[in-house]
Amino acid sequence: MSQSIQKGRGSAILLGAGVVLIAANLRPAIASVATVLDQLHAGLGLSAAGANVLNALPVLLFGLGAPLAPVLTRRVGVERALLVALLLFIAGSLLRMVPAQTTLFAGTGVLAVGIAVANVLLPALVKRDFPDRIGLMSGLYTTSLAGAAAIAAGTTVPLGDALGLGWRGAIGVWTIPAVLALLVWLPQSGRPAAGDGPAPSTGVAGFLRDRRAWEFTVFMGLLSLTYHTVLAWLPAIYTAQGISSSTAGALLSVATIVATPVTLVLPALASRSPDQRRWVAGLTGFTVVGLTGLLVAPTTLPYLWAALLGLGMGAIFPLALTMIALRTRTGQDAAALSTMAQSVGYVIAGIGPLAVGALHDATGSWTPALAVLLVLLVPQTITGLASARDRLIGPRPQPVSPRTPARVRGQE
Repeated sequence: MSQSIQKGRGSAILLGAGVVLIAANLRPAIASVATVLDQLHAGLGLSAAGANVLNALPVLLFGLGAPLAPVLTRRVGVERALLVALLLFIAGSLLRMVPAQTTLFAGTGVLAVGIAVANVLLPALVKRDFPDRIGLMSGLYTTSLAGAAAIAAGTTVPLGDALGLGWRGAIGVWTIPAVLALLVWLPQSGRPAAGDGPAPSTGVAGFLRDRRAWEFTVFMGLLSLTYHTVLAWLPAIYTAQGISSSTAGALLSVATIVATPVTLVLPALASRSPDQRRWVAGLTGFTVVGLTGLLVAPTTLPYLWAALLGLGMGAIFPLALTMIALRTRTGQDAAALSTMAQSVGYVIAGIGPLAVGALHDATGSWTPALAVLLVLLVPQTITGLASARDRLIGPRPQPVSPRTPARVRGQE
């Protein structure tokens, strides 16, 4: 009996480690590009419009690629779907290293689709396999996500210089953690597909008809818009103020790393309460102050504004991912809500980097763009407070008759 328990614990630890390592690969590939845009301009002749598209492309594909996750899951199961996501990420990362604009964009697209699949499936997997430890596991994997993004923002340029391969080495080095995650995840891909219990799921279609699901989707989209826009353009905003590229990268690193210790404990703390409205309000407040400081006095206290921005926008995203698990009935429903919120939400978010870059090009200033981001915090707060209330999201499952055929009941 003790050997069986020990084996079960060992399997759970290996599964948890795999989840954390996959999460660590969901942002470095994106954060690293923002710090080498100047090198891409010089090395590939990338235009300002091309840089706008490059910054917006991954986020748009996070949304457009999200519906692929349930399709893959139905065919091969969650574990193998995540394996496919890792393979796509590695292939795209290697393709980006080929010194041509076409391969840069194509590789970015391939890895973004892989990230999109993992974005959707990780909250659902936590709901399914760690139902009694949602806060702990959400904290671990979102901390891994945020911490890896911070490391990438601060070390991409120095690593590229150390490797002597310029921008190619700078963005290519982030293939290594993906290979490590693949090796750790391989044992999971051999597991039989795990069921989610007899309760039937309404699927994504059921959530599309639910007002609360749309509130959460808009909330997810707007907070992701702010996060990815700042992630894409913060170094450029600072360099426009005369700050060096290396210091701008350090400021982006601060913005991404400051929330890391918070994300470790926030999901667990938020899970203890049936209502998360105070967390939504507080974290949004930090973002308001950070954006206001960046708008009014960007060089006066740059590290403070970066830290406040990071604390607000960096911690509210893990809170939203935790709410996916807290607000749904089953792992299948968590996957459905995650698919809806991240597909529609990331399409909304993808508009941010593109529109902000275009607005800057049209006006020659970052002031209008920052003002727009501040205004968008109003609907983000309204929908966030509505989503954080103590209530489940999604339609109630219909009662199942014992005489209903198994294929209709969703039983395996």
